[in-house]
Amino acid sequence: MTRILHRSIGAELPRAASGRGVTITDGEGRSYIDGSGGAAVSCLGHSHPEVLEAMRAQMERISYAHTSFFTTDAAEDLADRLTGLAPDPLDYVYLVSGGSEAVEAALKMARQYFVEIGQPQRRHIIARRQSYHGNTIGALATGGNAMRRAQFRPILPETHHVSPCYAYRDQKQGQSPEAYGASLADELEAKIRELGEDKVMAFVAEPVVGATLGAVPPVTGYFDRVREVCDRYGVLLILDEVMCGMGRTGTIFAFEQEGIVPDIVTIAKGLGGGFQPIGAVLLSDRIYQAFRQGSGLFQHGHTYIGHPIATAAANKVVEILARDGMMAHVIAMGERLQAGLDAALGQSPYVGDLRGRGLFRGIEIVADKNSKTPFDPGLKLHARIKKAAMARGLLSYPMGGTIDGIRGDHVLLAPPYICSDLEIDQIVERISGAILDVTGQAAAR
Repeated sequence: MTRILHRSIGAELPRAASGRGVTITDGEGRSYIDGSGGAAVSCLGHSHPEVLEAMRAQMERISYAHTSFFTTDAAEDLADRLTGLAPDPLDYVYLVSGGSEAVEAALKMARQYFVEIGQPQRRHIIARRQSYHGNTIGALATGGNAMRRAQFRPILPETHHVSPCYAYRDQKQGQSPEAYGASLADELEAKIRELGEDKVMAFVAEPVVGATLGAVPPVTGYFDRVREVCDRYGVLLILDEVMCGMGRTGTIFAFEQEGIVPDIVTIAKGLGGGFQPIGAVLLSDRIYQAFRQGSGLFQHGHTYIGHPIATAAANKVVEILARDGMMAHVIAMGERLQAGLDAALGQSPYVGDLRGRGLFRGIEIVADKNSKTPFDPGLKLHARIKKAAMARGLLSYPMGGTIDGIRGDHVLLAPPYICSDLEIDQIVERISGAILDVTGQAAAR
């Protein structure tokens, strides 16, 4: 009997007993390849010796100091490393304890920025449908995950949503990627004008959409047009890289592949690699200077922000991610993963799309490949695939409601960056076996 309020009440979960490299072993001695890094968290796998040593060394110095009294070398070093890797003008860092906290902080930064510069009328937030930005109230309101929002809608702050960049389902036949991206940017512009050209404070988007859509990358030119629209109307561009950032797509920041720079970017998950809870917000110099020259403070804070052990762990994680060869390995392993999935699942009548970047890959499941019709949501295919994959010794990240929060199923794969060729091949073998078995059974009903 458990005294924990688990996410799924009554579920009998195995107990994680140990983790090493890309595997987790449960209390019964069964091992699982961590094919999703938890939730795209364990980018360096488990028990990485260099990270553990950095944490031990920090514990011997100081384990906690409240940020209203002190800063620490660990926090300062992490901020220096992150801003050194980020392009100008992302010159400053605000440290938090996770992804939802990062998004909440980013939203409050955006609001305070406009108050500081004398535009307090700017209050509207625009994001995209079928996005996910966290589970705290402000982040949940910003996200467009209909399923997660539904029961909490009466207490959510007002936000607004436009279409996602979801080419597999929404790009019209014969429409070029550039034209499709331009149409989405036009929709954003229309929404800004509808709300008031001087009333919108921020547009929030994931460069590669993670949990809700399943590793959906943007079409070429989409973010160029979005950046132009935001600049035209003085709207801050906030990119949420909590899941897709920190090397997950093959570059330290996912937005690097779009050729644009946001005003604010949120990171977490891979930032700390699961060794300690941590997140961060990188902000542009002009936002920092507005605070500095205005009120002289950022009116926000949490007890554990800038935690010395968490920042020491993250600093070592980011150091390893930035080493020569690491991102090249992510790209190479991502290409191997995609090729393996194409070979194993590409001809299945129940696999509609195989997509993603780097070691961030999505598999969309359909009942009919030609029409893209999803399976009946009542079948809970995503849950059955997760169970079947675990029975094969693989942890994956399936979700339902891909299309609209109710219909559609996908599987997200986000394995550790340290995977070998053999481990990638084992992931392909196990997830394809689970998907083919479950979809075959569902179709036969």
